[in-house]
Amino acid sequence: MTNATTTGMDQTTGLYDLANLAKMKDLGTHAPEAMKAFVAFDKAALAAGAIPVKYKELMAMAVAFTTQCPYCIELHTSKAREYGASEAEIAESVLVAAALRAGGAITHGTHALKGI
Repeated sequence: MTNATTTGMDQTTGLYDLANLAKMKDLGTHAPEAMKAFVAFDKAALAAGAIPVKYKELMAMAVAFTTQCPYCIELHTSKAREYGASEAEIAESVLVAAALRAGGAITHGTHALKGI
């Protein structure tokens, strides 16, 4: 795991410290059935199928950039590399995510115009 210093995470508050992920078991303690269902769903969604795992991880990484979840960015970028994604594939996936996010801003921005 990467520490907060190298990822730019806030060491004072612990916000977005990957060590927090260890607390996910506490969610399972307090909501066992829901957590069990989530883990099964997550595992099934990212498993090999019609789409190879490498591409699923690249998609997950791209979504993480649009949702801006540091945990997901870290984990899915690492998994994409683990499954053979090249730096070029990662870079293009990031730019696809950026283009889609920007496209949403542009198209929704039309609502701000008066008289239309």
